[in-house]
Amino acid sequence: MTTIAFIGLGNMGGPMAANLAKAGHEVRGFDVVEEARDRAAEQGITIIDTAEEAAQGAEVVFTSLPNGGLVKQVLESVLAAHEDPKTYVDFSTIAVAEARELADTVSKAGSAFLDAPVSGGIAGAAAGTLAFMVGGTAEDFAKVKPLLDIMGKSVTHCGDIGNGQAVKACNNMILAVQQIVLAEALVLGERLGLDHQAFYDVVSNATGNSWSLSVNAPVPDIVPSSPANNDFKPGFAAALMLKDLKLAMAAAEDTKTDTVLGRVAEEQYASFVDEGHGGLDFSAIITEVRSKEAS
Repeated sequence: MTTIAFIGLGNMGGPMAANLAKAGHEVRGFDVVEEARDRAAEQGITIIDTAEEAAQGAEVVFTSLPNGGLVKQVLESVLAAHEDPKTYVDFSTIAVAEARELADTVSKAGSAFLDAPVSGGIAGAAAGTLAFMVGGTAEDFAKVKPLLDIMGKSVTHCGDIGNGQAVKACNNMILAVQQIVLAEALVLGERLGLDHQAFYDVVSNATGNSWSLSVNAPVPDIVPSSPANNDFKPGFAAALMLKDLKLAMAAAEDTKTDTVLGRVAEEQYASFVDEGHGGLDFSAIITEVRSKEAS
């Protein structure tokens, strides 16, 4: 049994922490939101009043927070409160440079740090089927991999610190572009009189298939579990996709990489979120496509 501090018990962190508790580990959790704390307590997580207290006696500290600024604030506070070496693993999606700065701060304090962003959404967090992309030393990765295996079905060591964030940015840029072009193709098919089921039956078994269609189809009925069947209640919200695209575009600028389609995707999701749809699943971008006509 490992004693774990889990900071951030929201839509992703809560189910992840619950799976660790179900596996028999002692999970000491903290979140600023009362509702999140209550849900976590029902799942066997010991709720602690502060992040610093949650980390008391913990061998591993997991963070799952909205942005890099909050991760930095929490880690600096915990490091100041505890001198004993720990392993810090951040599941948040932040900039590559932020992850590397955090690693430097943690290392100087005598502890280890890994960046381990995830893919798989809320459903994957609950089911324990997330994909983890991990940056850090091979030795540190080996220490935490058994815990990550409890929460995910794919755990990949991607190399040095920051590489987890790097591959996450690349993956979600691909996903955003695929979701948009799938929406365009579906709307084109609709206007040509093509039935959704016929579209799915052909494309899902042809070279145009993708996760965006086979799992996250943006029209109801053809994939019963997709958000389109539930008024686009998010598995992965459009606002979060926009956040990830901004991180990807910042990395593209830093590395002088020409990402034409990535820029287009960022612009389209920015427009969609600005119109008040950030709380919908990112596959709801199809509604934006339907609302427009080419001149």
